[in-house]
Amino acid sequence: MEPYEFPPSSLEPETPQPSPGKGCFRFLLDLLETVLISLVLFLGINAVTARVRVEGESMMPNFINGEFIIVSKLAYRFGEPQRGDVVVFRLPRDPSQDYIKRVIGLPGETIDIHDGQVFVNGYALQEPYLDDKTRYTGTWYVPEGTLFVLGDNRNNSSDSHSWGPVPLENIIGKAVFVYWPPEALGLVDQPMPVLASP
Repeated sequence: MEPYEFPPSSLEPETPQPSPGKGCFRFLLDLLETVLISLVLFLGINAVTARVRVEGESMMPNFINGEFIIVSKLAYRFGEPQRGDVVVFRLPRDPSQDYIKRVIGLPGETIDIHDGQVFVNGYALQEPYLDDKTRYTGTWYVPEGTLFVLGDNRNNSSDSHSWGPVPLENIIGKAVFVYWPPEALGLVDQPMPVLASP
């Protein structure tokens, strides 16, 4: 006797279909998660760095107008500014403006400029990053809690020689990386000036 074959059942289990409401909810949940992660990253990055655009020619030839620079806000949380550091700060007479200059004088020092040369406490400052000699003269004392800063384009710069020292609380951070334009991409070169014998 041949075995009897039963006809295929018309009651096969159906594959469950996700409801439109659940798919929409999952999409919104993923979107919210992405937005929150992006926000945390944005806030975290902004807490430790700033991005600034160089305006003008006061730091030529080392920084040119239109360059974009990353500034480390943590540089001076764990250390003190050093002579030769390139810093970004809020302008003392107008805190809405950010400036970029080089640290020349530290708290308690006396800065003399004459005969095209900068002197710190009577010692000549050798500055390998300059293209031109300084053409103005003067003497400045750097009070405690402040820095004396000058532009690298020494004779075409609004800086401490014209409006005084910068309070340390105005310092935003240290310039560390140029990220635009592409041909300037790289770490900020910060050759240290050297004090010679008087």
